[in-house]
Amino acid sequence: MRELTGLHRDSGEPPERPRGALLAFAGRAGIGKTTLLAEVRRRAAAKGCTVLSARGGDQEQGVAFHVARQLLQPQLAGAPEPELRDRLGSWYAIVGPALGLCAPAEGAPPDQQGLRDGLDWVLTHLAVQRAPMVLVLDDAHWADPESLSWLAAFAPRAEQLPLLLAVAYRPDELPDHAEAFRGLPGRAGQRPIGLEPLSAAAVARLVREDLGTQADDAFCRECWAVTAGNPFEAVELTAKVRDRGLTPTEAGAHLLRDLAAAVKGSGLIARLERLGPSTVRFAWACAVLGTEIHPTLAAAVAGLGSEEAADAADALRGARILTGADTLEFVHPLIATAVYRAIPGGVRVALHGQAAWCVVDEGLGPSAAARHLLETHPDGDAWVVHQLRAAARETLRAGAPDAARRYLARALREPPPFEDRAAVLYELGCASLLTEPATTVNHLRAALEEPIAAPELRHHIVYRLSQVLAHSDRLAEASETLAREIRVTGDARVRLRMQSEQFMWDAFRADEPESPARSRRLARLADRLTGRELTERYVIGLRAWDATLRGEPAHVALHHAERALAGGFGWAEADRGFEVPVLVALTFMYADRPGRSEELFATGIADFEAQGWHGAHLSFGYTLLGYLRYRRGRLAEAEDFVRAGLRLAERVGPGTPVHWYAVGILIEILLARGRITEAAQTGEDYAFEAPFPAAVTFPDAQTVHGQLLLARGLTKDAAAELAAAGRRLDPRGMRNPAWCPWQLHLARAESHDAPERAVATALEAVNRARQYGTPSAIGQALRAAADVSSGSARVKFLEESVGHLERSPAAYELACALVALGTELRRAGRPKEAAEHLYRGLDAAVQCGADGLVEEARDELAAAGLRPRRLHSTETDTLTARERAAAALIVRGRGTDEIADELHTDEPTVVRLLSAVYRKVGTDRSGLGPALGERVAP
Repeated sequence: MRELTGLHRDSGEPPERPRGALLAFAGRAGIGKTTLLAEVRRRAAAKGCTVLSARGGDQEQGVAFHVARQLLQPQLAGAPEPELRDRLGSWYAIVGPALGLCAPAEGAPPDQQGLRDGLDWVLTHLAVQRAPMVLVLDDAHWADPESLSWLAAFAPRAEQLPLLLAVAYRPDELPDHAEAFRGLPGRAGQRPIGLEPLSAAAVARLVREDLGTQADDAFCRECWAVTAGNPFEAVELTAKVRDRGLTPTEAGAHLLRDLAAAVKGSGLIARLERLGPSTVRFAWACAVLGTEIHPTLAAAVAGLGSEEAADAADALRGARILTGADTLEFVHPLIATAVYRAIPGGVRVALHGQAAWCVVDEGLGPSAAARHLLETHPDGDAWVVHQLRAAARETLRAGAPDAARRYLARALREPPPFEDRAAVLYELGCASLLTEPATTVNHLRAALEEPIAAPELRHHIVYRLSQVLAHSDRLAEASETLAREIRVTGDARVRLRMQSEQFMWDAFRADEPESPARSRRLARLADRLTGRELTERYVIGLRAWDATLRGEPAHVALHHAERALAGGFGWAEADRGFEVPVLVALTFMYADRPGRSEELFATGIADFEAQGWHGAHLSFGYTLLGYLRYRRGRLAEAEDFVRAGLRLAERVGPGTPVHWYAVGILIEILLARGRITEAAQTGEDYAFEAPFPAAVTFPDAQTVHGQLLLARGLTKDAAAELAAAGRRLDPRGMRNPAWCPWQLHLARAESHDAPERAVATALEAVNRARQYGTPSAIGQALRAAADVSSGSARVKFLEESVGHLERSPAAYELACALVALGTELRRAGRPKEAAEHLYRGLDAAVQCGADGLVEEARDELAAAGLRPRRLHSTETDTLTARERAAAALIVRGRGTDEIADELHTDEPTVVRLLSAVYRKVGTDRSGLGPALGERVAP
């Protein structure tokens, strides 16, 4: 076959040429898919290929990762644990439980996207290490959802690997979650290969190969007519003819219709029943067990002794119903389905119940029993509830929440013992958290209405309920839920934990009614705490963030942020959200310590990846890391990170909070890069407009929308949007322009129709920035004041803005201020000074990747009659010797004049050296000592 041959590369073939292929076969039952795939396996093995093979099972559709385990487990199982850990690396704890290679670890499970990424890595690694490889999946329509969704997403990558992926399925039975399989290509085009019934000539050839050349044309044609060209039925029919000793001539052709009826449906069942009750019961047990049937287990389910079971197996093999020895399987899925459906309803239920007991007795675990228990009738059996809960815990920790939800829903119907009902509802809510948040809320609220003997369980229910409400954009309900519980909770430590959770969700509420009062309560509480345990550190971290939002002096926010970090907290703590660690990290960013913030984000992202959280968590991590790079003026890197975060967000689903973050930050970056049309198109593509989310976002979504309107020249609309943002944020005490610069953009929007009001708005922003005290916030606000002022005030504001921004790590803002100052100086008739600032601004804009600002600076230089110097497109983070010397001296408390004397240069050069240091290290002067590991002068 051409695709198999293509897996073997000639020695002279370019190594980068793709070698893999996809083959998808679609057709109705019995059309020959299984035979075709068996031939693929045979030829692949003959050519020395590594073959991975799996088959979906009608009875195993609900068993999570059943197909993935068939494919990958044989390639990995059997190795000692240290070797397996070495081979799988950081993916061991993520994919190991899903593949049945190790027990699930305690703690939060990987999310579904992280698990799929891990399975992708394992299969890719195997395909490269054991090339050439052939992966064969039969009856894909019966594969479990977890495996099928993974393979459907992975399949297109086969063409980039030394891997042939061959899949067969019945198109009319393919489930909704596997629609991607319908687009898998066959030999040509983006369509599967459709298998058609055999022609009369093909059936005649098949009959004569089996029965001999004496089969005449009339007999062969009747074989084709009664089977309608179905290959399975034709093969079975010729076997029946041979078994009956029927002469294959026209004289015996009239008997074929009755023989064909015995091959399938009621005829097959009648033939089975003639083999005796013990054999029938053994066949039923096998049908209940599904695929890969162990004879001893089937005997136990059927209630037969070993000899009686062996005789039954022999009879079924002789009747072409079963095949195999050590492991049994049905000759064809059609036979398995017919036998299963022929079991009387009550007997089928009893056999599933017996199968559950047997698999547990065999030591196969509760997960193996759970699929059988799903088929039994509720009967108030505590053992059933116990097994289903245990199975749910296993599958949930392995990364299959949907399967866990099915098990727990069935346990709830059993029903569980009265005293366990709340616990089962809580576990069901946890399993539904990511997939059905509204259902989760119902389960958890129902759990709270049940009698709960263990206070700890009630507390966990409340924590989880508030979390899911908050993540569903129902922050007010989340806060109220915690408030009710705080009033009745006697345990001081639990009450503090609930208060910290309530403070957190209130901090994210855009509609919080009494934000200033909450801030005062938070400040009083945080000041009393020492940070001795995690909850206290979370409260202190929230105090740091609240100080940032309110625009308290930055050193106050930094003090509390350092207190919160002193005892340490991870970003993937069990039963905790990642919000507070993120807020603490962002506190450093807004306070002109982005280098410190990046260190924290790098640690947090590593925590997410180690946990297997590749969905919303990792999307937030990459998106906000991009925001950090944007704030430092590294716009190209920022765009790359945010686009990576947006791609992850799109896998999570549209309209989620992480989408708002990613799109808002991407629009800001595109505007900074001068790509206004692209920013507008991005906003349109993602419906980035009102209504905005109820949760506070970073950056504020409404403000970014107003900024976009302003950039498009829609000044009146922009002014209305930005004023609305101010009316929303100011009453809540969110007055820090470093966090939300709505006033800066509003002043620019107002300057067209109300210049005096614009100046007042900008100066108010300058006052707020001075109160916060960071150089970047003050410098940015002063540039906005210059933009809306006139006359000599513009130059004055811009010179002061440059002076502040030179002491900050905000490279892009400095570039903007330099170009603006150079422009004003040129217009004021001071060309020499203008040239100096324009050249510096142009170099800084190039290093930032601010293409629009580059063009603006070049135009200004041209207007001044100056030629731009050769541009330098990159700037490393490595300090030069002079930069390091200047940094060391400033940390020791020397003034710029003293440093100039020691370095034998002038003060402006020292200022520029230090400005480069602040940008490269990612801090302002106050954080330079710790960042460089040197003692700061008192």
